[in-house]
Amino acid sequence: MSDLGCGPAPQDLGAFHDAVDFLLSQRESISGGVCIGGLGEVGDLAASHMTLSLVAVAVAVAVAVPIGVWLGHVGRGEFLAVSVSNVGRAVPSLALLAFFVAFLGIGFTNVAAVLTLLAIPPILTNTYVGIRQADREAVEAARGMGFTGAQVARRIELPLAMPTIFGGIRTSAVAVVATATISPLANTESLGNPILEPQTYGDAGQLGAAIAVALLTLATDGVLGLVQRAVTPAGIRAGAHPRTKRLSLPIPRRAETT
Repeated sequence: MSDLGCGPAPQDLGAFHDAVDFLLSQRESISGGVCIGGLGEVGDLAASHMTLSLVAVAVAVAVAVPIGVWLGHVGRGEFLAVSVSNVGRAVPSLALLAFFVAFLGIGFTNVAAVLTLLAIPPILTNTYVGIRQADREAVEAARGMGFTGAQVARRIELPLAMPTIFGGIRTSAVAVVATATISPLANTESLGNPILEPQTYGDAGQLGAAIAVALLTLATDGVLGLVQRAVTPAGIRAGAHPRTKRLSLPIPRRAETT
């Protein structure tokens, strides 16, 4: 036990076991002079990581869903919705991070803005597609009953598009949680710190943080999958899993004898 109150890194545990040990218990850093790892530090880094991701996805939903609903309702902007999605996939996050340094400086706001731009394209595209694919007969029936355009969008198109919209949110959230590891480059703490600072955390820290990010990504996808199922209207869920029909085979009948 060192004067810092934490022991040295264990020897000969194997890469995976050493990474798990890093997640569970503190040890002295590679460069010395500070304790790293353990549930306390990893928990704090995971909390910062998820806070950053949650803010980015929430802002993306607040921006992309209303625009997607409006574009889908009026039947315009297909080129915009598809182009934004393609541009979002083409621009690297590190380039955006460096670009925003000139306008936002370094820190939480910079990284949140980058992750928000990363999250918007799938949500916008899925919202547009979901609204456009809403049952036209139901939409026309609502209009025939005197619903206004806003009522049709809010009470008919939006509920029917919910599964598709949440599909986009799940895609964005998974990408944001995985990409938030770049935040230390803008002086914001996350699980990317052990990954990007091997001189302090070593190989065990890198692998341990990568395992933690993977688990958080799977957990995010799982939780949003449950929410997606909860907001899907019962009729659509039933339609997505039609009951299995028995195959009817032709049975030759015996010719009647006279």
